[in-house]
Amino acid sequence: MKLPMYQIDAFADRVFSGNPAAVCPLDAWLDDAVLQSIAQENNLSETAFFVKTGSDYKIRWFTPVAEVDLCGHATLASAYVIFTHIDPACETITFESKSGPLSVEKKAGRLCMNFPSQGPTPCRAPDGLIAGLGKTPSEVLSSEDYFVVYESESDIIGLKPRMDLLKNLDLRGVIVTAPGRSVDFVSRFFAPSLGIDEDPVTGSAHSALTPYWADRLNKKALRASQLSQRGGELFCTDLEGRVEIAGTAVQYLHGTIELQEKP
Repeated sequence: MKLPMYQIDAFADRVFSGNPAAVCPLDAWLDDAVLQSIAQENNLSETAFFVKTGSDYKIRWFTPVAEVDLCGHATLASAYVIFTHIDPACETITFESKSGPLSVEKKAGRLCMNFPSQGPTPCRAPDGLIAGLGKTPSEVLSSEDYFVVYESESDIIGLKPRMDLLKNLDLRGVIVTAPGRSVDFVSRFFAPSLGIDEDPVTGSAHSALTPYWADRLNKKALRASQLSQRGGELFCTDLEGRVEIAGTAVQYLHGTIELQEKP
């Protein structure tokens, strides 16, 4: 069996930046174990699979070790593949997912994703969180992830987290964030329990970051930067219950996966 695969750098305007995602269009769903094995073989933070269902698409995302309920950069990458290779005349895509409907629209030279808002709420810092980050924050909240706020961009850049401690936390991952110097806010994202020590650019984390910073800065439209080694720029809008997360993407490769049929 041969399957097409694309590798797309999401939230990037050039290759070798942003967050690389593998994208595999399918005619029909394969066994979950096969999907997980492909994601493990790719060894990227996410591999997205989608199947066309009527006028929409069903999408699923896998890290090297587990399926996840929501992923931003691999959704952006999947939309890029559809807009570029599968349906160039299309202007808006709707993906059905475990997190409900997600739409992606071409707008002003960017791909704009409409995601559920996941505003964080204050919580007690669990054992291992602050020790794992190595610096006391000004605020700890949670959404799908622990959401840790620091005072400055230099605080975020200077973090040297202990993944052995963060790996034992009970939520998906850890968002760290602070006001930015040249953008509205900056962040980093760690998810060692999912096989991702540091994610280069995390679209889904901005479902929590956007409502938090929109409220704190009293503005709806925000510019954000994720301060990983590869880095990425995001344009976020708070839509009261939904968020728009926009960026650009570029293609790194197009190839073929060859699966051996069982005898």
